[in-house]
Amino acid sequence: YALLAIFLLILSVQLVRAASEYDPYKVLGVSRSASQAEIKRAYKNLAKEWHPDKNKDPKAEDMFIKVSKSYEILSNEERRSNFDNYGQMDENQPFGQSQHHGFRGFQNSFYFDESFFQFPRSRDFADSKYLLHHAQFNSDVLPDSHKRPYLIKVTSEWCFACIHIEPVWKETVQELEPLGVGIGIVDLGYERRLANQLGAHRAPSIIGLVNGRVTFFHQAVVREHLRQFIEDLLPQKLVEKITDNNYLAFLDSWHVENKPSVLLFDQVPIVPLLFKLTAFAFRDYVRFGYVDQGDTHNTRLLRQFNINTYAPTMLLFKEDTEKPVDIIQARGMKRQIMDEFVSNNKFLQVPRLVNQQLFDELCPVKQFHRRRKYCVLLITGEDQAFLPGSKAFLDFASVNRKDVLRFAYVYQRQQQPLCQALLHNQAALSPQVVILERRSHGGKVMYRSVSGGWNGSEEDKYRLHEQLELLQKDPTYLSSDATLPELNNEMAPIFIIQWMNAAYDYILQIYDDLLYSNWREMMPILSLIFSALFILFGTVIIQAFSEPGESKPRKPKPKEQQQTEEDASSRASTSSRPPKKDFVEVTELTDITYISNLVKLRPGHINVVLVLTNTSKNALLRKFAKEVFSFSGTQTLHFSFLNADKHRHWMPSLLRSTSDSMQSEGHSDVDEESPDYTGHVLALNGHKKYFCLFRPVFTGDDPNDSSSSSHSRSRSHSREDGVGPKRGSSRATSIEVHHKLDRLGLWMERLMEGTLPRLQVPAWPSLGETTSSSTET
Repeated sequence: YALLAIFLLILSVQLVRAASEYDPYKVLGVSRSASQAEIKRAYKNLAKEWHPDKNKDPKAEDMFIKVSKSYEILSNEERRSNFDNYGQMDENQPFGQSQHHGFRGFQNSFYFDESFFQFPRSRDFADSKYLLHHAQFNSDVLPDSHKRPYLIKVTSEWCFACIHIEPVWKETVQELEPLGVGIGIVDLGYERRLANQLGAHRAPSIIGLVNGRVTFFHQAVVREHLRQFIEDLLPQKLVEKITDNNYLAFLDSWHVENKPSVLLFDQVPIVPLLFKLTAFAFRDYVRFGYVDQGDTHNTRLLRQFNINTYAPTMLLFKEDTEKPVDIIQARGMKRQIMDEFVSNNKFLQVPRLVNQQLFDELCPVKQFHRRRKYCVLLITGEDQAFLPGSKAFLDFASVNRKDVLRFAYVYQRQQQPLCQALLHNQAALSPQVVILERRSHGGKVMYRSVSGGWNGSEEDKYRLHEQLELLQKDPTYLSSDATLPELNNEMAPIFIIQWMNAAYDYILQIYDDLLYSNWREMMPILSLIFSALFILFGTVIIQAFSEPGESKPRKPKPKEQQQTEEDASSRASTSSRPPKKDFVEVTELTDITYISNLVKLRPGHINVVLVLTNTSKNALLRKFAKEVFSFSGTQTLHFSFLNADKHRHWMPSLLRSTSDSMQSEGHSDVDEESPDYTGHVLALNGHKKYFCLFRPVFTGDDPNDSSSSSHSRSRSHSREDGVGPKRGSSRATSIEVHHKLDRLGLWMERLMEGTLPRLQVPAWPSLGETTSSSTET
């Protein structure tokens, strides 16, 4: 035991000494107070000196890794501070736990952990070119993921499981990288910020990145699974299966899609991954179709284009659907060859300008005198009548193809701002041809319109050819200048489609996180969802178990007033404010209340007065309260009633004192004693001394019947003049009195709108007799 203890002590001393010998400042040859510029300069010099491709020394690779690792530590202020204060170089190591604390901090030796012994491994130099940093990822990799998919491995220097998947990873990289798949490696210890952005919190992890969307790989790490994982990340309809039945429609779609078409012929029934990756890279420019040469439904297609069945063949079509403009055929089709083949033919001979990006690529801004690019633009229409002229323009462009010329066309209706800038706001009745040269990215162009328009005749072709020849001899031939607006994006998807696609991706991400228990990323979303559900159901439960307020019985008040409970649904929509009470307070006009409720009524307030008799009092008050209930919430309205039996002379005195406008309506000769004013309603403005008059209307029909004339002024058939009704007619009298106020609700609406005629009075007449009563209904 003594010998074993001595051995372990000596071994620990050696390990501590070995760990303390590593100093990134010494490796880079800089002082501890060196600035970032000095550290960067030292790193560049040492990297050039010890790069394994330039230095054949056997120790060059190890020294290059040390230099790179030292620069990674010192270039990051946080890591540099940790090393200066604690001697630690790994972000996973807790602050304050230095390399001398037991065996945990040894970067270049072993330590005791869950797996007892784990031996550190130096990073393979072949992997160093795939290392990703946070800034590089956001500036280069993210935008590039819209052109090719990325396969990213998250690893760590102390990850034992990462060693097991290393052989499979290398085989997969060797297979997929030549096909065009981007490869990346993220060190969990040194790039914690990037790992958090990706949502990777453990090593090893494998991530797929397409169109900026991160997807985790959750299957067994096998080469076939990783290959299928990349293929599943690509959009579904990149390549269309082509047969004898649909190849004509596919090739003719250039009219609508405004893109060339590529057909790949091969013997395998499944679309090769290489072809899918090429289609993904050029999906904005070219449409791709795949033809299975072994399918019996493709014999006519193979015969028409004379396809060799012994090697893969690619045909590229533009406006001519019967003859391809370019062909390649090779047994070992390489990605570089396919990219060059497609990129040289990614525009139609005469494409339609459908967005600003296409305009920028087709007609670039002039940079140098020797690289002038002239754009010959046809402004035409979409109708069938313009097709011959467009076809003649295409024929002219096919014959006069040159590097300095780009031919294109626009639909005037689709690109009105552009056409107005070139045609001086004049609508083109016939197609026009404009030759232009772009001078700046701000839209400035020099241009010249071809005189005579364009109808496709030989004379038009000769005139255009002559002007193009003059332009190449004298660039100043373009004499006009203009500033073009940005083109409308004709191919932009509708907003609802964009929203649905974004929602679909979001749902897929949530499903993936839930399925594979990525709870750290899901916690904010789950917290939001459960909070919303708690608030929603909590509100419902509180409302469900709360007791509705019961109206308490009210005692009759001693003063003279009328209280009537009503159904609030009668005319609630016509009220300017909802009623605050479930009854209407109606006060009787007497000698005591007459002064305060009329003569000295506050400015802006109106008293609505119902005229009734002793016999019609109950029926009319109930109907009156029902009709005016929805208006009782208005603060400036007051409701009263006047008993004509007690104050018989008040109404005739009021009408007699009105202006001549009342006389024109034929009321001047009305007997003061005989007329029946039961059911009349007056809106009295005591301050401004005017009133609006409602005359009762009775038809004997349903009050909602459209046949009831609103301008009828027939007298009531029930006159309360002291003469008792005949025997058996009491029921009819009650119904007639009730219907006198059928139109009062409409009259009240007009009163609130201010459209009723106003009758002025010089002074309010006195009531005369003094009698008071109070009624509650």
